Parts: sequence; structure tokens; C-alpha cells
Amino acid sequence: MKFKGFDFFPHNTKWKIISWRYVFIGVSWALAIAAAGMLYGRGLNYGVDFKGGTLIEVQAVSGNLEISGVRDKLNKLGLGDVQVQAIGKGNEALIRIGQQADEKAQAVAAAKVKAALGDGVAIRRTETVGPTVSSELKRTGIYSVIAALTGILIYVWFRFEWQFAVAGIVALVHDVFITTGMFSLLWYEFDLATVAALLTLAGYSINDTVVVFDRIRENMRKYKKMDFEQLLDLSINETLSRTVLTSSVTAVAVLALYLFGTEAIHGFSFAMLFGIVIGTYSSIFVAAPLLLYFGVTRDTVQGKQDAAAKSVKA
Repeated sequence: MKFKGFDFFPHNTKWKIISWRYVFIGVSWALAIAAAGMLYGRGLNYGVDFKGGTLIEVQAVSGNLEISGVRDKLNKLGLGDVQVQAIGKGNEALIRIGQQADEKAQAVAAAKVKAALGDGVAIRRTETVGPTVSSELKRTGIYSVIAALTGILIYVWFRFEWQFAVAGIVALVHDVFITTGMFSLLWYEFDLATVAALLTLAGYSINDTVVVFDRIRENMRKYKKMDFEQLLDLSINETLSRTVLTSSVTAVAVLALYLFGTEAIHGFSFAMLFGIVIGTYSSIFVAAPLLLYFGVTRDTVQGKQDAAAKSVKA
């Protein structure tokens, strides 16, 4: 007996995406402006990696953890900025000790906190980052994101034409910037794991965008007389099923990490989950329409193809 496959997403769609490009790009501009406002007005909730200090994850040996009682104990130690945040199901908490004078003082502060908590609270993990290391990590994180975006720009430029490369990198910056703005809005901790998620997001998003661009270039060579806006709609619709299904499957896996993972990967999984959504949006509704504004024509693609053919004959 032969079973027919089941279509989770309709094929042969004919959505008029390009005719709505002003709406989609307008939504992107609104999100980008909102993200810029959040980052300028509120900033980011930098983790221990970037601002220095000590992070201690604790769990009550039995019963729930009284956050107010823990906070009162730690405030009496005179360690300056000490934050206590409940996590999990009420029996766990994150304790953040602000940056001390030096690494030795940081270790002494962590020891005082552990002693004050007593035997009723178990220490699950401890992370300590000194001021010198934190500033270096922040600088390295910024450089790594810039290097990744630059490398992607060069790759897409080499594979396609410069117009495709610029459209792709604009869509990538759009994804990374808006995702970072969400961290400011929700006040999630921004640390090295988040930077790793942003770099992963950049690679994932450009993969979807390249698939759409590849189909656009292929159709530009195939349909010589088709209106360019109609050709863009055709190309997007032909890759729509693949893009949506791939993103959906990946999002389900990341959602499981977000819901059931530990606090240590909470920021990473959220950045990936939101990034997949915004990255899929930009690949479909932003990157391809941007080609219209960068002057892509059939001569652009055909000229490069003819030059490549001449170099092979020579």
C-alpha cells in the first residue's frame, strides 16, 4: 500500500508579497525604532560576563526558598549591590554580587554569601568574573558580532552580486538589532551565551535568505520577460514552504529548551527562539523586497554570468 505525504504547509501559493512591501518594511522600521529607543533609554541588563561580579545559583534543600529572607541576610553583609532573583518553581534563586575592588575581594564576598545562607541552601553553581576580564569579554563580544556580519557580507557578495549582499546584510542587522532590543524590553540577562545565540541566529537567518536569493537569480535567468515584481513574488512563494517548515521545526526544538532548560541557557534559548521568528520574517518579507531599492535587474545577473562564461572560454 502506498501512502501519500501530508502537506503541513500549502504548496503552489501565490501570495502578493511584493505589493505589500511598504507595510512589511514599515513594520521593520517601527520595530527597529522601538528597539533603538529601548537600548538608548534603558540599555541592557548585562550579565556577570560583561559587568563583572559573582553569580551564585542556589536551591533550597527542602521546601521553598524565602526570597525576602535571603535578601535580608545578604543585605546585612555590607557587600554593596546584591540582587536576589527567584527562578524555577520557588525553590531556586540567582544571587548576583556586584563587582568588588579586586578578584580577591570578590572571592571573599562569595564566601560570605555562602556562609550566610547556611546548610539549608545548596549551591548549584558559582561564576566569578573580574573587572579586567569583563571589559575584555564585552569588547571581544562586539568584535565577534561585527566580524561575523562582515564575513557573511563578503560571502554573499562573492556568491551573488553586491546588491544581494547589501540586502542580505541589512536583513541580518535588522534581525540582530531587534532581538537585542527585545532583551532590553524584557530585561533578560545579556551575557556571552546571548552573543553566541546572536551569532548562531546570523548564520541561520542568512541561510534562509540565500535560499530565496538563489531562487530569484535562477528565475531571472529562466523567465526573461516576466515583470520583476511578479518574479520576486514567484521566487518567494516557491521557497515559502521550505522556509516556514524548516523554521517551524527548529523553533519547536528551541522552544523545548526555553520551557524545560535550566536558567543557564534561558537567555540563549530565548534569543534563538525570537531570532528564528524575526529571521524568517526578514528572509521572506524584507530581504527580497529590498532588492527593488538596490537596482537589481536582469542585466545585473546576466552580465556577471556572461563574464564568467568568457573567463572559462579564455
